[in-house]
Amino acid sequence: MSAERPILPPVRLHTEAELARDALAAPLLARAVRLARWAGPETRVGAGGELVEEQLPAAAEHLGLTADEDGAAEASEAWRLAVDTGLVDVEDPEEAAGEDAQGTAAAGENLALITGGSPQDVLSIWLDGLEAVHADATAPVFEDFADLVGEDGSIDFESLDWDPEVETEFLDGILGNLYLLTVGDGGADAAAVPLPALAASMIVPDDMGEPTDDVLEQVSEAMMRLDDQFRVLEPIGIVEYRPLDEALLAEEGEDATPPADDEDVTRYGMVKLTPLGLYGIRARMLEAGVDAPAIGDLADKGADELLAGIAYYPETAARSEVELWLTRRGADGAAAELLAAARGADQQAPLRRLHCQQALALVGAEAEPAVRAVLDDPELGGLARVWLAELGAADVPAPPESMIFWLAIDTIAAQLESEGDLEELQGLVEGLAGRHSGFFDEAWRVEHPATADVLEAMGRLHSDKKKAKEARKAAFKARSRTGA
Repeated sequence: MSAERPILPPVRLHTEAELARDALAAPLLARAVRLARWAGPETRVGAGGELVEEQLPAAAEHLGLTADEDGAAEASEAWRLAVDTGLVDVEDPEEAAGEDAQGTAAAGENLALITGGSPQDVLSIWLDGLEAVHADATAPVFEDFADLVGEDGSIDFESLDWDPEVETEFLDGILGNLYLLTVGDGGADAAAVPLPALAASMIVPDDMGEPTDDVLEQVSEAMMRLDDQFRVLEPIGIVEYRPLDEALLAEEGEDATPPADDEDVTRYGMVKLTPLGLYGIRARMLEAGVDAPAIGDLADKGADELLAGIAYYPETAARSEVELWLTRRGADGAAAELLAAARGADQQAPLRRLHCQQALALVGAEAEPAVRAVLDDPELGGLARVWLAELGAADVPAPPESMIFWLAIDTIAAQLESEGDLEELQGLVEGLAGRHSGFFDEAWRVEHPATADVLEAMGRLHSDKKKAKEARKAAFKARSRTGA
């Protein structure tokens, strides 16, 4: 089975039960649930399902919010989420009732799932809420809504200079970069990211040395935009956000310029994805067709899919995936299944054999009968001998010379395919060539699909010029022999 190199590293998610608890604790969803339970026969809504203005003070009081405009705005926001997530059902007024007619509200079907449903039910409701909040975060900011309304009552959206697709793409790009930084830095335990660095990740070209004034101005504008957006996103629980220090705006004017190297970067805003945020952003990426693997995705797959799937995983992630696979599948027969999946002459086969050997170490001594059964296999015999030697097994037959060279080529081919640490690979190359006198005189004859490519790579990597030249000559012979 061919493996494709994933764009994103695998993420380690919390359990659904833990994530559901986090979702219920998110301030905005918690308020939405409280308002859904508060709603009754006397609750009245406008034509768009919004809570009527005269009932906002009572809703704010029920939520323990301040009795002012801010409290009313937060109560209105929580009510909208309750409607958007199905915690509340609204009944629009009848058209014949006139312009000032009001609708009614009652508990929605989803409210019962908050306490009586499964963790998946709760997370599904929360994801609906995330979509609604994400839409709010990308909505335009109205300085004066009245200026947008024409004499005929129509709204001039073009004057907003707002493109919903562009705004959504920008925020999704920012959240994607934050996800990548988080997963690559240890998951939910990763450090918070400075807002200037996150804004720059979307604006400053990779090949740009010193940013121009124009680029710095774009980064500054993006920081201000993101500050508003993360303030909207934080209450749904996907980020922990330390806002931009408003004193900076007083010091620097309307826009905060990116900090100098010696400044306190935390004043410019710090953001971190929560465990719930990792789950939510991954769910959005999967919905968009992005390959965003998670540890445990392969636990119920066959050994062929397991070895193909973990081919390019970091070592710790690959080990965790194999451990979950073994827990689900059981050790009985696992070794034989892994060995069978490791065979092949395709480009990823050497990497599958490397991961197979590492997986067999987790199976333990129970794997020995299956490993001994492949001692004479031309592709697996070398791997089997190495594994048995590491186990400390007795009566391990010495490998024929042809198998030694085949295993050397296969081992380097696996490392080249994985694009591992360059110094480690160079050490492996020089170690193999040094242990076997006349290595390159024999290596070009090895019947392995990657022989020529491996020898070429050894020629590039070997620090000894003479050995490097021998490797390149051997690579030429290998290509000539196969007619490549």
